Amino acid sequence: MAAFYAAMAYLESAVVVYLRALYYPEGFDFPLVPMDRSLVSTEIWREAATLFMLLAPAALITRSALERFAWFCFGFGIWDLFYYIWLKVLLDWPANVMSRDLLFLIPVPWVGPVWAPCAISLGLIALALLILRGRSRSSAYRFDPWTWALLILGALFFVVSFTIDPLLRVEGLDALRSTSTLGDAGARALMNGREYIPERYPLIWFVAGTVVATLGLWRASRIPRADGRAQDR
Repeated sequence: MAAFYAAMAYLESAVVVYLRALYYPEGFDFPLVPMDRSLVSTEIWREAATLFMLLAPAALITRSALERFAWFCFGFGIWDLFYYIWLKVLLDWPANVMSRDLLFLIPVPWVGPVWAPCAISLGLIALALLILRGRSRSSAYRFDPWTWALLILGALFFVVSFTIDPLLRVEGLDALRSTSTLGDAGARALMNGREYIPERYPLIWFVAGTVVATLGLWRASRIPRADGRAQDR
């Protein structure tokens, strides 16, 4: 599975190599170079297809919803880490872990330093291994509502850390209110973001997400072993 996701990351990196050769021959940086709307739409739907591809292998190897979630987290973590590894090999980018990147476009632009998504990816891999280890010991292993709440809240804090600056500054909140199609706010950023330069990364949101998500991981690790004959979920 790790080899598959690493290979998938190479395909993702190859697309970025082509895009940067077309739009950023001197190297990627902000402000963004305006892109043709048809290419922007293709890029957004490619991102949606990538999420589907991350989910598909998990759906094929297990019927357990929790294990599918674990494999998705594992795949996302491996894919994202190797995405930057391959970009470093192919383009010698990022220059360092502080380099700013346009991370995602759905439903709004996600912007942040490279270290942040890499740190989250390591956490996702740890979460996945924790779940798979628990399920291997007992088919009754599952999260309680508080664990889910902590993990979801932590994830929301991470999302805010990446989206709050572009959301407030790329055409303001009207860009989100006026969206009618998948990733429309992200499309606006790519087509009209020539004056947008990210300000200081809002670290407080990332720290909050890290604290809350770590508490969720801790609770997940403390779930007692249950009778392995319990009904699988």
